[in-house]
Amino acid sequence: MNKVQATGITRIVNAAGYSRAGLIAAWRNEAAFRQEAILCLAAVAIACWLNVTSVERILLIGSVVLVVVVELLNSAVEAVVDRIGAEHHELSGRAKDMGSAAVLITLLLAALVWGGILLPYGIR
Repeated sequence: MNKVQATGITRIVNAAGYSRAGLIAAWRNEAAFRQEAILCLAAVAIACWLNVTSVERILLIGSVVLVVVVELLNSAVEAVVDRIGAEHHELSGRAKDMGSAAVLITLLLAALVWGGILLPYGIR
């Protein structure tokens, strides 16, 4: 049986609701997401306060927002893997490890961006 798909504004409203539910689920169930979200908010406030160019500010903010985005994706992968089963499987472990590696790479990228922008200003 074919399911009737919402269109137009209804689809947008539904999508916003799903996104809100995803953010709430991540906040409630993922300690790493909570930590990174709080650090992101602090970093955004600091980036807005710093005397840097608009492009530098966008790079500072974008790099920390990217960490949160990748953490959400990593959490989604982990949830799906955990849903499949609790027993250890090489592919499940590999999927979780790759998600974790993606978060690490974005954290390193954020550190590189912040260091690369702030060090020339003498901000340590």
